[in-house]
Amino acid sequence: MIDMSRRACCFVLAALLPLTIISSAAAQTLSPGAPESVGLSSERLQRIADAVQRSIDENRLAGAVTLVARNGKLAWLKAQGSLDKESGKPMPPDAIFRICSMSKPITSAAVMMLYEEGRFLLGDPVSKFIPEFKNPKVLVKPSSGQPYTIPANGEITIRHLLTHTAGLTYHWNPDLGPLYREKNVAHGILQYDGTIADSVRILAGLPLLFHPGEKYEYSLSVDVLGYLVEVVSGMSFDEFLRKRMFEPLGMKDTQFFVSGAGIERLATAYTWYEGKGLARFPAEPIVEGPMVYSADYPYRGQKKLYAGGAGLCSTAVDYARFCQMMLQNGTLDGKRLLSRKSVELMTQDQLGRLQPDMGFGLGFGVAGKTPLEELGSPGQYSWGGFFYTTFFTDPKEQMIGILMAQLHPTGGLNLDRRFWTLSYQALNE
Repeated sequence: MIDMSRRACCFVLAALLPLTIISSAAAQTLSPGAPESVGLSSERLQRIADAVQRSIDENRLAGAVTLVARNGKLAWLKAQGSLDKESGKPMPPDAIFRICSMSKPITSAAVMMLYEEGRFLLGDPVSKFIPEFKNPKVLVKPSSGQPYTIPANGEITIRHLLTHTAGLTYHWNPDLGPLYREKNVAHGILQYDGTIADSVRILAGLPLLFHPGEKYEYSLSVDVLGYLVEVVSGMSFDEFLRKRMFEPLGMKDTQFFVSGAGIERLATAYTWYEGKGLARFPAEPIVEGPMVYSADYPYRGQKKLYAGGAGLCSTAVDYARFCQMMLQNGTLDGKRLLSRKSVELMTQDQLGRLQPDMGFGLGFGVAGKTPLEELGSPGQYSWGGFFYTTFFTDPKEQMIGILMAQLHPTGGLNLDRRFWTLSYQALNE
């Protein structure tokens, strides 16, 4: 270990003290490790805390938890600011967050577990398991006259769902979003009086935005995959994830709905609007055109929608255990969930560049080979969530970075991207 200044030594001690709250399941893998022992600079990691604190001091953020792991060790775990600003509750390292679309990689992994059991091929039509998707139609909106539908040029496959190329979309889409809302299609971040089966069956009867496989459109396709898991496994999606993934991985705080003492650790959601600044998320849902969303869905309402695309809540350490399983080619603490070849397939770019340096695999955004626009590595895979959570996993550097806060709208805050940069600049070898 390299020599450190007195200030750096004190920082390492302070950073590692909160790790005592980590579950015993994390003691085998992702146990605390001094940053220098895994090639990170404790002094440079402090820049993460400084950046988060500036956002808090500027009243852009109530609080956050950040995590950096490398070579199977937790080198950084820091909670800052408030869990609930109005009541003065400090943010704990084991705070629970609405991870929204960070549910998607988890759902995709669940699908791949069933794929490895030989239950289906990725090229199989989803209508083989969910008949309502048979013979899909595509919406046509002419320059004049009324919209109409035409038969799709093919069936939606499981691969299309995993890569968001099925022709589905989200409620914010101006062409289909209003219809989704009118027909009561769920999106996972609002109370819903029904199950994922109810919502997906309705969705299956609505037009597609384009022909399956034609292009990428971020969508409800992963919610369909959650229902596919139910149909194929014969278990509720909630039960499948709990028994087949969360319990084996020691993800004790990851669930769709939070109850009991967990509610006390659920971070409060905030909004940021120009001219209004940071404010507690309102009691009533926010309406943005056809998109309506709430913040109390994890603990209030019917609690029977297991939305694979957006519905999960988790902690930074729990999510790091999922990432570490992927980083270790499908295994964690001697328990194998996926084969190495499935992890390779999931983390390969399947579509070509969606952004200058980003493609998409099976459930993850994947960094392109050249050129990278920011610090990172080719092959790094990542995603984020609606309420300001983000993660990256880097096989080349054997590194995981996670930032979790609770903010939407964000007012253009770019702390999430700066966190990636600040994680990588801390590499010390």
